[in-house]
Amino acid sequence: MKKLTSFTSYADAQEQWHPDKLWDLFDGTPTALNIAHECIDRHATDKTRVAIIVVHADGHEEILTYHDISQESSRFANFLVEQGIQPGDRVAVMLEPSRSFYAALFGIIKTGAIAVPMFTLFGPDGIRLRVEDCTPRILLTHADKAGHTQGIAGLQTQVVDTPFLEKLSEYEPHFTPRTAASDLAIFQYTSGTTRELPDAIRHSHKALVTLMVAALYGTGLRPGDRYFCPSSPAWGHGLWHGTLAPLALGLTIGAFSGKFSAARLVQALSEHGFTNMSAAATHYRMIRNAPEATQYRYSINKLSFTGEPIDSATEEFIEDLFQASVCSMYGTTEIGVILVSYPGSKDFKVKPGSLGKPIPGGLVEVQDANGQRCPPGVVGEMKVKRRGEWIATKDLGHTDEDGYFYHGGRADDVIISAGWTISAVEVEDAMLKHASVLEAAAIGVPDSLRGQVIKAFIVPKGVGNDELTQEIQDAVRFRLSQHEYPRHIEYVTELPKTPAGKIHRKKLREQELQRMQLTSTN
Repeated sequence: MKKLTSFTSYADAQEQWHPDKLWDLFDGTPTALNIAHECIDRHATDKTRVAIIVVHADGHEEILTYHDISQESSRFANFLVEQGIQPGDRVAVMLEPSRSFYAALFGIIKTGAIAVPMFTLFGPDGIRLRVEDCTPRILLTHADKAGHTQGIAGLQTQVVDTPFLEKLSEYEPHFTPRTAASDLAIFQYTSGTTRELPDAIRHSHKALVTLMVAALYGTGLRPGDRYFCPSSPAWGHGLWHGTLAPLALGLTIGAFSGKFSAARLVQALSEHGFTNMSAAATHYRMIRNAPEATQYRYSINKLSFTGEPIDSATEEFIEDLFQASVCSMYGTTEIGVILVSYPGSKDFKVKPGSLGKPIPGGLVEVQDANGQRCPPGVVGEMKVKRRGEWIATKDLGHTDEDGYFYHGGRADDVIISAGWTISAVEVEDAMLKHASVLEAAAIGVPDSLRGQVIKAFIVPKGVGNDELTQEIQDAVRFRLSQHEYPRHIEYVTELPKTPAGKIHRKKLREQELQRMQLTSTN
């Protein structure tokens, strides 16, 4: 019987789909499964099979085979057991993608302990909040971060440096995982500020099986793909969609280490012949603004993005650059991926600006405040049905006559001005079409007459002035309507972003509120 990976069309995805067929892609069973075995060990018999090409910002690369990672993660597992780590203990990993990171991550998972990926740019407050929340026994990091963990009670910090790695080589390169499919394997924090600790999403080993729905239909992964995801594995997209899913299929993947550079990324995409890429909208915008992007030839035939909507100007540029459709993959860390555009399916029409259609077997609706399904073109809240109940995504959207979904922004990103409901996403998209706008964010600010008006924060390509302000306002009026334009524009050198790279509109609203409060007291 053919596996789900044998089918590429949209029609086959609907006809062949059954959740039980996902298990055909793994060695494990509903009772016994280990992520490290599925992603690494079972592919390690061929000692030359390349698992990961780590592209470092400074220009060098690490080529890691499945055999390399299998042996080194086993050594790491044996080290952890010697340290007294037991199944269920938490072990935090705050390392950039590297040989050490993958050895540590899969070594933790092999022991039955719970891996807690942490972003390498966290400062002392960000580290402390997460450590105090998940109470790891050990935190693995580099020397320059070790000082940030001083004074945290009960935490052992292990510096992963050359002496440590040399010592690690003395441990046995074999370790047999023995975990139940229902055992917890990973705690994944969603992105947020250091003062607002998001909940850790608790993933079991069998979450890898469910993940393959997004892998097959959201990123279009199939045997033979050479796949690159530049997102950090500290976050859900970079870890689950960028690392675990493709490795479970035995693919060669690319990872980016260090400060992101679009020029470095496109060089690696070309030189290593990557055929499939999934990235954040921010990454694609940075590629669009990189002069080097048009200097290379590419082998890309599948593209996807997630995290936030991609503006139409960037979408058009990327499709022209790579000669492939840019496919949306929509979901959240809490509910998983629910809307996809089926990359690689020749019988699925990718509509510009859409989120695609539900995953096979999925039921998604746009509903009004009373829980009733909205007709096409009417904005409501997107919800997904799970176990007989409708679960809110906290995102607005609408559908068209063909059943495609469209994003309308976060529920708290909606701007209501003089009774008009305005989407911050649509206003930003219109502003980004102006040739002098590098980045843009829109929020609602109080207005005595209209309740709220739109204020835009813009990173200009040149100098922001009154003439540019008028051009942008006129352009938005023309593209949207006479009332949907930013009445206030502030030029900034950069926009606040979450650690995952999304524009942090909430922080902009907070900053604006503080500014108004200071003004009123002076």
